[in-house]
Amino acid sequence: MATSSNLFGKTGEQIAKNHLEKNGYEILEENWRTGRAEIDLIAYKNKTIIFIEVKTRSGTFFGHPEDFVNNKKQKLFTDAAEEYLYQTQHKGEIRFDIISIILDKDATTPNLKHIEDAFWNY
Repeated sequence: MATSSNLFGKTGEQIAKNHLEKNGYEILEENWRTGRAEIDLIAYKNKTIIFIEVKTRSGTFFGHPEDFVNNKKQKLFTDAAEEYLYQTQHKGEIRFDIISIILDKDATTPNLKHIEDAFWNY
């Protein structure tokens, strides 16, 4: 059974997906999993595969959403990306992005920040 925080996160991921598609990204995968790691969105644009972590929060009281992508999360994320690249045999450019979303309580006015090249642990 989905919890309200899961639904909140899924809403953020849908907002992020819509943003990417509107800006010319092709969505290759959603919620791609390997082992303990998950990549929220994998997209393609300008011959580059982009691995995207979506962080959705209701406010910034505890910090901005992107602040929650710590070194441990980055390591899991890049390990998953490495597995994806191995499986797909992609040899071109890659990038790691974060999409930070702050939703008000009614989830009607998203504040989205797309951070390209957010980190590089690869």
